[in-house]
Amino acid sequence: MTSPFARRLSAGAALACGLTMVAACATAQDAVDTSATVAARRATEATATGQVASTTLVLDGQGGHILSAAGLGGLEVYGLDGTRLSQAEAGEAVGVDVGYGFMLGGQSTTVVAAVDISHNTLRLFRMDGSALTEVGARAIPLGFAAENVCLFHNNLDGALYAFVVGDGGEIDQQLIYADANGRLDARQVRRLNVISTIKQCVVDSAASTVYASEETVGIWRFTADPEAFATPVLIDTPRFGKLTEEVGGLALYDGGDGARWLLASDASAGRINVYDRSKDDAYVGSLLVSGPDGGEVLGEPGPMSATSQPLAGFANGLVLVTDEDGANVKAVSFADLAARLGLATGTATDPRVHNDSLVPTVTATVETAAVASFGDAADDPAIWAHPTDPAQSLIVATDKKGGLFLYDMRGQVVQDLRDGKMNNVDLREGFDLGGERVVLVTASDRTNRSIAIYRLDTANRRLIAVADGVQDTGLADPYGLCMYREPATGRTYVFINGDDTRLRQWELRDAGNGKVRAEFVRELTFGSQTEGCVADDDNGVLYVAEEDIGLWRVSARADGGTDRTMVQAIADNPAVKDDYEGVGLYDLGNGRGYLVVSSQGNDTYAVYRREAPQEYLGSFAVAADPLRGIDGISETDGLEVTSHNLGAGFEQGAMVAQDGRNVLPVENQNYKYVPWSAIAEALDLETR
Repeated sequence: MTSPFARRLSAGAALACGLTMVAACATAQDAVDTSATVAARRATEATATGQVASTTLVLDGQGGHILSAAGLGGLEVYGLDGTRLSQAEAGEAVGVDVGYGFMLGGQSTTVVAAVDISHNTLRLFRMDGSALTEVGARAIPLGFAAENVCLFHNNLDGALYAFVVGDGGEIDQQLIYADANGRLDARQVRRLNVISTIKQCVVDSAASTVYASEETVGIWRFTADPEAFATPVLIDTPRFGKLTEEVGGLALYDGGDGARWLLASDASAGRINVYDRSKDDAYVGSLLVSGPDGGEVLGEPGPMSATSQPLAGFANGLVLVTDEDGANVKAVSFADLAARLGLATGTATDPRVHNDSLVPTVTATVETAAVASFGDAADDPAIWAHPTDPAQSLIVATDKKGGLFLYDMRGQVVQDLRDGKMNNVDLREGFDLGGERVVLVTASDRTNRSIAIYRLDTANRRLIAVADGVQDTGLADPYGLCMYREPATGRTYVFINGDDTRLRQWELRDAGNGKVRAEFVRELTFGSQTEGCVADDDNGVLYVAEEDIGLWRVSARADGGTDRTMVQAIADNPAVKDDYEGVGLYDLGNGRGYLVVSSQGNDTYAVYRREAPQEYLGSFAVAADPLRGIDGISETDGLEVTSHNLGAGFEQGAMVAQDGRNVLPVENQNYKYVPWSAIAEALDLETR
């Protein structure tokens, strides 16, 4: 089956001169001016095998080393003068790349990743000076005919990823991590596919962007963050653009905003194309490369690497170009190349210095089994804390394409209730039903446009429907839902908003026949779409997230009127980004605590003080935990927070959140459990 990613890429190629085609369609295949030739300043010795498949530059305190994948010769290391210094066995090495600043054994480590096609594995090394030491726990099986590798440092959480590209159009993303024994291993995060062979890739870590060359189709750009949509964009293509036929290599030169260049080897034409990354990868020119001292022009320039770092003999950095005919690597001064094409060189950007996000990160320690439905299906959870045996607590969660799930504290399914399209869910304890105090659960039922009502049978761990017939909401499409219990009267209410600007409140009453009915109380109106909400029972306050606007505070009482106050507008806080979705409350007692809101637009969670003046206290993100094999959380719709003890690891409570992109590996959406203790430590908050 062709993947959605591949279908989108194919559609993009067919419309190459449309909006997603960036390079140049006005004039196709301009003739190359053969006078636009730049001579390499140096060349390495030929590899011992007479084969050079890939190259990268490894920076260090003494300047740098050239590292080449030499086929059956493994990996070869050269000085900048071209002298071979060392060799490391790596099977039949065809791809190689370097990543900096990986913490291994408490030390910052330069990691080298290599593709070994003798068994189609990914192999991991540490580089110290000119010496390579294999530090992988194993040769990591890939399961496809691999072609090359490029590494990505995620600025959000500092994680290191490998993109391995393949002969069958595979783009395989692996998360590299240190195991319990201090060896490097990797887990597959996601697999993207195009239709034909991918030969090369290169990553702009600062922009979380991958460039990949589909051999006969062209150059693609897509998002590197596994917790984001891939969003492929076609940069250049044969026939409609500036490429002749086959892309032999890709490299990035990063000298600042005015000098951020993408270089692509147009191998069939024997030239290097240059694109301006600061102008949406617009094509700016091409040139030929010759050997040192005006030697022979490279017939088919291959894989490349580039840096803006000043090096001995290369004040503005260099470009390494593999030469299959010479079985070596040519070193071109970027200043020489820039002079030929009138390019800026800019200020050197050191790839060893990472601009990691200032947003603190935590990890989930438990994730649920994936929901049964495909696509955007999971949405909103509610938490029931067992009063005497916290480990027996339960999570009620929605599959908005099929019903409700009950999960235990290990994330396993206790009940799968196929009752309709349930969007949001909430619960309250202490509802008087036929003289018995029960846990009442309500959900917004989009199938029947109603309020679904259940009793949680805590002894048998089951939801039992108790609605007195269909409880119509009067809304065309009910979305968000939250419940409120008034302490003074013991009355229980439910709020539901829909696909318009209304939010409606009902009181839930014992119908006298073992069932529950909803009686309409009042209606509130907002300026635009709302969904997420939470009620502060103790203070009689309802918090409502107006998705594009911000977080509102309004009275939860039936006679509370319609006045509302903005806690904070999204536009007033650069740390958040619309939509505001799920909202939860962490109760410290005595009216104190925290509000947690999912900032869906940047995959973070904003925290506000519960009590006045309700200031913004900071945001956090949930990152992947490779040892547990649990990915981060992104594109969150619903969440819930509790301060109740939920058992081992959750003694101070937890946040349970919907994960809109469930990767590591890619599966249907699910829910993740994050200990409140980790959130409190990250933001210096209190625990109960």
